[in-house]
Amino acid sequence: MIRSMTGYGSAKGFSGKFEISAEIRSVNNRFLDCTVKMPRVCNAFEDRFKALIQKGITRGKVDAYISVDSSKADDVEITVNQPLAAAYIKAVKAISDEHEIPVNIDVMDIARFPDVLQAVKREYDAEMLGDDIYAVLGEALAGFNAMRGREGARLGRDISERLDSIENLTELAGEISPKSVAEYRAKLEARLVEMLGSADIDEARILTEAAVFADRVAINEETVRLKSHISQLRDMLDSTEPVGRKMDFIVQELNREANTIGSKGNDAAMSRVIIELKAEIEKIREQAQNIE
Repeated sequence: MIRSMTGYGSAKGFSGKFEISAEIRSVNNRFLDCTVKMPRVCNAFEDRFKALIQKGITRGKVDAYISVDSSKADDVEITVNQPLAAAYIKAVKAISDEHEIPVNIDVMDIARFPDVLQAVKREYDAEMLGDDIYAVLGEALAGFNAMRGREGARLGRDISERLDSIENLTELAGEISPKSVAEYRAKLEARLVEMLGSADIDEARILTEAAVFADRVAINEETVRLKSHISQLRDMLDSTEPVGRKMDFIVQELNREANTIGSKGNDAAMSRVIIELKAEIEKIREQAQNIE
């Protein structure tokens, strides 16, 4: 089943006390352009994360956002430099004894001395964090692809309906073409009768002129190719492979055949059919621009 190039997916999870969130969104693009924005702690895993995303996407401007919240991780530990604190206390007492000044310090005073209290970041398992982020990103990617699948199904239904309409219009054009030849012959004969009189009409000349006209306005080849293109597009709608570029090419071929038929048509009925035909083809072209 075809998939749209546009989509969105998100997921959240934890790695220990680290809170992880991931978002993936995309818009139309001729080729694949993938960008992953993440905190510095994830830089070592950038290629791994990109490979995961690119494995399931072939076209589109894809932006992935990864965040790691460590505010609840208790990743800072306060340690006491006991030898340094003892040295400060000893030094203060020495000053007191030397100058006969009473010692008037408390615990908070000691804690304020430089480097007595030290904040040390706890170690964390970087590989485990990378694995957990990878898992959350995979969940976001699954939601992203599910949304693209739903949108692709909607696009497929719309294109299928328009292909039915194009097929009906192609059949109608094929029916109109012989009628225009018969009308041309009748008009030619009526004109000759008016100009020359019935006795002098050259039936062979009329047949020759009608044959030349019929050859000039024949659309059998074009209608056969149109039906072939319609069949190819229907097959693409059921394909499990990305078909957006191929579909865009076939739609161009549909339009080329419609233009050719339009250039051969010489009556109002055919002109109306061609206008409707090209309108349907244009709508398919617009939808095909959204398909991966």
